[in-house]
Amino acid sequence: MSTLGKMKDNNEIKLTNKQERFCYEYCIDFNATQAAIRAGYNPTAAYATGYENLKKPQIKKRIEEMQANLARTSGISALRVLKEHEKLAFSNAARFRSGWITLKEFESLSDDDKACIQEVSTKTIKRTIGDEPVEEEFVKIKLYDKQKSLDSISKMLGFDAPVKQEITGKDGKNLFEGIDLSKLSQEELTLYYNLLKKANG
Repeated sequence: MSTLGKMKDNNEIKLTNKQERFCYEYCIDFNATQAAIRAGYNPTAAYATGYENLKKPQIKKRIEEMQANLARTSGISALRVLKEHEKLAFSNAARFRSGWITLKEFESLSDDDKACIQEVSTKTIKRTIGDEPVEEEFVKIKLYDKQKSLDSISKMLGFDAPVKQEITGKDGKNLFEGIDLSKLSQEELTLYYNLLKKANG
């Protein structure tokens, strides 16, 4: 049975093959445009297709199911990404000495430790020991941002599901009906709130 075949739960949700593939691809990198292209939709309309797909209730539900069962449904690529994020998010910074370290110290780091390193700088110091000139290499490392990896893990596992927010007027009606406030930034929400206060005097 194919991976996509395994992902279907007794055909509970009626999706086309392209829609099912779109859900699968979206769970890998959360890029709706690229997911649409990889699913076989017209590349020139991929942005609009991805946007429209994410608005469809049956597709949103299928993606939520896949996120809830990531190990079973998302496939090897997503799992590998998740594992890499896990290394970064839960790395112990105490294992890494701040400042410059010798090349020998750097080479003694494990593969998992090295996977947490975003950037490496090197320098060579020349000095004389007795009458002999000696060159010693040093390495300075910069680690990946742990918080970004934690955020990525939350997104991949669906822990960051948006909380519905509603702003009502004096009559109790939602003043921004039709606008998904969960997709707005904090700055945009603040702007809406200020406009609301002005509108209500």
